Amino acid sequence: MKKPTPIDRLDAAQARREYARLGEEIAEHDRRYYAEDAPTISDADYDALRRRYEAIEAAFPELATPESLTKRVGAAPAEKFAKIRHRAPMLSLGNVFSDEEVVDFVIRVRRFLGLGPDAPLAITAEPKIDGLSCSLRFEKGELVQAATRGDGFEGEDVTANVRTIGEIPHRLKDDPPEIFEVRGEVYMTHADFAALNARQGEVGKTLFANPRNAAAGSLRQLDPSITAQRPLHFFAYAWGEVSAAPADAQMGMVAAFKHFGLPVNPLMVLCHSAEDLLAHYRQIEQMRASLGYDIDGVVYKVDSLALQARLGFVSRSPRWAAAHKFPAEKAMTILRGIEIQVGRTGALTPVARLDPVTVGGVVVANATLHNEDEIARKDIRIGDTVTIQRAGDVIPQVLGPVLAKRPRDSKPYVFPHICPVCGSAAVREIDEKTGAADVVRRCTGRLVCAAQAVEGLKHFASRNALDIEGLGDKQIEQFFRDGLIKTPADIFTLEARDRASLKKLRDREGYGETSVRNLFAAIEARRAPPLNRFIYALGIRHVGETNARRLARHFGSFEALRAVARTASEGSEARAEINNIEGLGDVVAEAVADFFTEEHNEGVLDALLEHVRPQPMEAIASTSPVAGKTIVFTGSLERMTRDEAKAQAERLGAKVAASVSKKTDLVVAGPGAGSKLAKAAELGVETISEEEWLKLAGQEG
Repeated sequence: MKKPTPIDRLDAAQARREYARLGEEIAEHDRRYYAEDAPTISDADYDALRRRYEAIEAAFPELATPESLTKRVGAAPAEKFAKIRHRAPMLSLGNVFSDEEVVDFVIRVRRFLGLGPDAPLAITAEPKIDGLSCSLRFEKGELVQAATRGDGFEGEDVTANVRTIGEIPHRLKDDPPEIFEVRGEVYMTHADFAALNARQGEVGKTLFANPRNAAAGSLRQLDPSITAQRPLHFFAYAWGEVSAAPADAQMGMVAAFKHFGLPVNPLMVLCHSAEDLLAHYRQIEQMRASLGYDIDGVVYKVDSLALQARLGFVSRSPRWAAAHKFPAEKAMTILRGIEIQVGRTGALTPVARLDPVTVGGVVVANATLHNEDEIARKDIRIGDTVTIQRAGDVIPQVLGPVLAKRPRDSKPYVFPHICPVCGSAAVREIDEKTGAADVVRRCTGRLVCAAQAVEGLKHFASRNALDIEGLGDKQIEQFFRDGLIKTPADIFTLEARDRASLKKLRDREGYGETSVRNLFAAIEARRAPPLNRFIYALGIRHVGETNARRLARHFGSFEALRAVARTASEGSEARAEINNIEGLGDVVAEAVADFFTEEHNEGVLDALLEHVRPQPMEAIASTSPVAGKTIVFTGSLERMTRDEAKAQAERLGAKVAASVSKKTDLVVAGPGAGSKLAKAAELGVETISEEEWLKLAGQEG
C-alpha cells in the first residue's frame, strides 16, 4: 500500500472518499473494542486513524461529521450491574505522543484564548494512572453512589463495591459542597497484584493479565465481599456535578479533595510552559518503574477553571487537557495463521493468530493486520517471525516480518476473494469519480451472509443500541443458528412463538424459568426505545450514536425521518435537508438515503415497526426560547468561537444547520457574514447579532 497522499494534495473527491472510509474503519474498531471486548488494533494505530481523519476534516470542513471518532468514550456498561446516568459526561482525553505535539497543544490553547506567547498560562501535569475510571457522588458529605465510566454517559453502579475500598471515605471531612461528584482512578499496586495472582494460583484460579485487569475485575464483582478481599486503591483527580466549587483552579480543586479526606497523587505539579511540561514528563518517565503502580503517560490540564470553561470541548475531548502517552512496547513472535473476520457491513478484516508472547506485562496471541494492502506492502506471511507493538490496553499491531528468520518454504499470503462465511464474492468497491479501489474488501452476499446478519443482530441488541439484557453475542449466535431469530422483528415475536412451541426456551441447556422470564421482560422493555437509539440500532452506514442523535433531534419522529429519506435522491430538496443538518454532510446523507430506499430494508423496517414504537428524544432544554428552532451561525463571532456557539445552541434544545433554507428559524450573524446573510434576507428569515443571541441564550454581559 502506498503512503497516504499528503492532505494538501487531496482533491475534494479523494478527501470525501478517504474521510468516509476512515470513519467506517474507526466505527468498526470502536464496535469491536467497546461492544465485543475483542479489539483488533493497537492504541497507536487507532490514534493514527483518528488523526488522519481529523486532519482531512480540518482541511475539508464541508465533510465534517464528528460521529465516527469523536463521541465514543470508554466501554458500554456491563449487563450484570444496574446502570447510572452520569449527570455530567465522563469524557476522555485527546492524546499527544511527541514533544512537538505538546508544544502545539500549548500554542493551540494560547491561540484559542487570544493569549500572547509571554502572557502567563498555568498548566498542571500529573501521572496518567492505568486503572479503572470511577465517579463517586457525595451528598452532604456522605458517599451515596459510585459508578464506572461506562460509555461516558452511562456507567455501572458499583456503590457497594466501592464502599469496601479502604482509601475511599464513606463521609468527607470538614464542610464539602452539598453535592460533590469526585472522579478518579481505581488501581492496584504491583506488589498487591503479585500477591493476588499468587493466591489465585494456589487455588487453581485464572491469573490476571495485569494490575489494571485485576482492578477492573475486582471492582466488577457481583459479591462485594470478594471486592473487599482485593487490595484496591484510589486517586482522585477530577469532578463532575458540584453544587459549589471549593476552588477556582485545577490545583486548588485537587487540594480540596485532599482536604476533604480523599487520596490524591503527590506527583502533580504546576507548570508555566511547554518546556516545564516536557521536563516533568521526562522525570515521571524515569520514575515509572519505581512508582509501584502502572501509569501510561502524563496528563496536562489548564489550571484556571475559568479558562477551562472558555476553552470547552471539541469532539469527545476537552480543549484544555491532553494525555501525553508513553512510547509503545514491542516484542517478537511467530505468526501461525491469519483469520478473516466478517463484520456487519461485510468488511473482511484480517486478524493475526500468534504464538502467545508477553508485551509490556500482558500475554497477547492476536494482532491486527489492518487490510490486504498492508499485508502485501509488508509482505507478511504465515510462519514468519514478526515484530509486534503494543500501546495501551488493546490487541497489538504487526509491524512487519523479521526476514532473516523467514522459513525457506514460505509463500506470499493470498487474501481471499471469497467470503469465508457464505462463499459470496468479496470485492473492493471502485469509486466512480476517482476510479480508485476501496481499501476494504467486502462480501457481496449481504442478504445471504450469515456473518453480516448475525453481526447486524448483535449491533441491534447491543448496549449502546436497544440494550436488550440477556440477549448477548452468544445468545444471538445460538438463536440465529437454530432459526429462532433471523431479523430484528423476530426478537419481539420470540416470546409468542415460544408459548406456541412444544420445545420451550426454558428446556435449553443454560436456560431456566428465571433466565427466560428475564429475557422476555428485557425484550418487552425495549418496545418503545428512544428514537436516537433505534436509529443507531438499525446499523445505517456512517450513522453511529452521535449522528443518530442528530437525526433524531432534527426529525423528531421515525416517520418524519423515513418520509424524507425515502425521497432523498441526489440533488433533491430532501437530500439537501439531511445534508444541511449540522455535522452530517454528503457522506451521511447519501448513506441514509441509500438505506431507506433499499427494498429489502423497507420490508425489514415494516415488520419491525409492527412491534416497536420509537419515542422522541427528550428535549435538552425544552423551556428555552430557542428549543426546537433551527439556527444557522455565520460570520465572525467575537465573544465565543462558532463551535462554542453551536454547542451552546444544542444545549438549549435548538437544531444547528450548516446553511440557510426555508426551514431555518434564526440566523446569528457576526462581522463578515456573506452569502448566508443574503440568503436569510431573501427568504425573510429572522437575523440577529451575537449580542442579541447571548441575551436570548441567557448569557448577557
